[in-house]
Amino acid sequence: MSADVVNLRQFRKVKARSEKERQAEQNRLTFGRSKAEKNLTDALNAKAEKTLDQGRLGHSEDE
Repeated sequence: MSADVVNLRQFRKVKARSEKERQAEQNRLTFGRSKAEKNLTDALNAKAEKTLDQGRLGHSEDE
């Protein structure tokens, strides 16, 4: 008839740890890129911007 006794302090700590681990896993997926991957992305973005700028008609600094 009796239920298991649960220590709420320990339960909260376990829950907080598992939440932190879940967040860490998400951050690893989101931000975990190597330096080479970051450099490649930057180079591709710079090339795309340069290609786009080459097609502009007006090359004045005011625009």
